[in-house]
Amino acid sequence: MRQINVKPTDDKLGIMIVGCGAVATTFMTGVLMARQGLAKPIGAFTQYGKIRVGRGAEKRYLPVSEIVPIASLDDIVFGTWDVYPQNAYQATMYAAVLQEKDIAPVRKELEKIVPMKAAFDKNYAKRLAGDHVKDCKTRWEMVERLREDIRRFKEEKKCRRVVVLWAASTEIYVPVDEKVHGRLETLERAMKMDDREHIAPSMCYAYAALVEGCPFIMGAPNTTVDIPAMWELAEKMKMPIAGKDFKTGQTLVKSGFAPIIGVRNLGLSGWFSTNILGNRDGLVLDEPANFHTKEVSKLSTLETILKADDQPELYQDYYHKVRINYYPPRNDNKESWDNVDIFGWMNYPMQIKINFLCRDSILAAPVCLDLCLLCDLAARAGRYGIQRFLSFFLKSPMHDYTQGEEPVNNLYQQYTILKNAIREMGGYEADEEID
Repeated sequence: MRQINVKPTDDKLGIMIVGCGAVATTFMTGVLMARQGLAKPIGAFTQYGKIRVGRGAEKRYLPVSEIVPIASLDDIVFGTWDVYPQNAYQATMYAAVLQEKDIAPVRKELEKIVPMKAAFDKNYAKRLAGDHVKDCKTRWEMVERLREDIRRFKEEKKCRRVVVLWAASTEIYVPVDEKVHGRLETLERAMKMDDREHIAPSMCYAYAALVEGCPFIMGAPNTTVDIPAMWELAEKMKMPIAGKDFKTGQTLVKSGFAPIIGVRNLGLSGWFSTNILGNRDGLVLDEPANFHTKEVSKLSTLETILKADDQPELYQDYYHKVRINYYPPRNDNKESWDNVDIFGWMNYPMQIKINFLCRDSILAAPVCLDLCLLCDLAARAGRYGIQRFLSFFLKSPMHDYTQGEEPVNNLYQQYTILKNAIREMGGYEADEEID
């Protein structure tokens, strides 16, 4: 008999989302429609994925929900924070990702989701002009007000379990400063001293969530929980953290295609990636300081898959460039182009062109669902700290860089790690090896 050491899903699951923009509203609308049988949650691993358990005659392929107790869509209740006061229905219509016919059936439910005032600092997202913000004198006051929001939400919605998900804009880049971010004690001191240079608003959300017993997911490339002080807090509170940056379009393609070059032992001369995007995320990223945060996230993918140390003749000096361009006519319909210059037998050059016309929020919504349900599962399984098994869904996976650990960016290796973790939590043997 297998033994599952996971607490049951015996009540509601609250999902509190920072940001009520295109990604958040597409996610919420899709869940509300799916549980009425009016839409399908396509793209969600937790809803469609199957994993092999056992070997030989004992081998079976089971849905994720038959291996581990995943929360049902029917159990989810939503809450949000945003710099704009419009309710979720108004925000969904404004985002213009979904057609009205796919929003109208759940209009009443969406109208009841009214954003709380955001903890916001315009210096971290200069292109946003919303004034639905908390009047906080210090970063520590931000934390206290956010903690009050979480407690009130739990009480009003009658849910003991809450996951906090960042689906808001990319903040300006905050370099890791050991003197501030290295220990929980110094992080707290900086918050109390209102150190606005080193403490981003997103860090206040993460701190508040963890102290209130909520897993925290960073869906943007912000530094937020990718610092030792937050790892210390997550371990102290025994809460899972995951991040950073939803892996949706171009990086998803890159993490899946780069291994092809590697396993065929082809050389790489250069990889140029560019995007056009017109939604709120594109607007924020049009600011150079915000784009730099995204650039750091995107550039990290390739170097850990095609390693110069492993194959210097093939990957020693390739050129890697990433660009994002704000282009309002496209709104949420993002388009990416990749030009890949490779070389093969006798050093003869070749080229690969990839043109991905995707829908940013349509790809991000199932990732949001999976991350929330799997973080809740991890918490009930007693897992805490960095959740490396969730790297499959994230563009720049968290890792302990203080100990020289490298992130795993190869999509297929990430998938193996994900499946092994699910098997393990489900009481089965984690029996797939990672080469």
